[in-house]
Amino acid sequence: MPRWLADRWWDLGKVVCFYTMTGLFSLRTTGSQNVPRSGPLLILSNHQTFLDPVLVGLAIPRYVRWVARQTLHKNRWLSRLIDSLRAIPIDHRGFSREGLQATLNALDEGACVGMFPEGERTHTGELEPFKPGVSLLIKRTNAPILPAGIAGGYAAFSRHRKFPSFAPLFLPATDATIAVSVGKPIDPAKYEKMSREEMLEDLRQAVRTEMARAERLRRKRRMRLRHACKPEAR
Repeated sequence: MPRWLADRWWDLGKVVCFYTMTGLFSLRTTGSQNVPRSGPLLILSNHQTFLDPVLVGLAIPRYVRWVARQTLHKNRWLSRLIDSLRAIPIDHRGFSREGLQATLNALDEGACVGMFPEGERTHTGELEPFKPGVSLLIKRTNAPILPAGIAGGYAAFSRHRKFPSFAPLFLPATDATIAVSVGKPIDPAKYEKMSREEMLEDLRQAVRTEMARAERLRRKRRMRLRHACKPEAR
């Protein structure tokens, strides 16, 4: 697909997804002002639901090339959709040499690349340890790192659910409301002298911070206070 056509396809999808996610899940986003408008950029986000590429993409005012596991290509229609969005395929066990090089090439071309360093959707809703492959990528690129956090996705459509739980915008809030927070870019030079474990923990903490901000941003249930009536003194 020509680049100009792929861009228009992305634009159309973003408009449709904005109204869909806002209407069905009361989606709120913050931090778009932190996103550099040009140049290479690596987005790191937590992974709560298979809707996450859409959710984070709506908070990023750029075209995002997501790193996607090759196993997602087993479904013919999903494979076509992923390819049309210029996703970067990697081995399901982590970064192979080809997957790492493809990601580096995209960054060298000035692309905005998104990935989920946990490697898979969370099993519990909590932020899981990051896979070591992300450290190899960061050591070999000068692209700024942008932490992003999703809150509410696990309650809305976790890996344990066959169907999503909705939180429509014009109805009272439920636990399925979703929010996304985007943090400020991190200079990869910060990690030049860090060990792999220190780097991964620091990145994990940056994403956890954005998750907490997203949690505060979500539409919340209104608590009804029940006042006990005291008997009048006689």
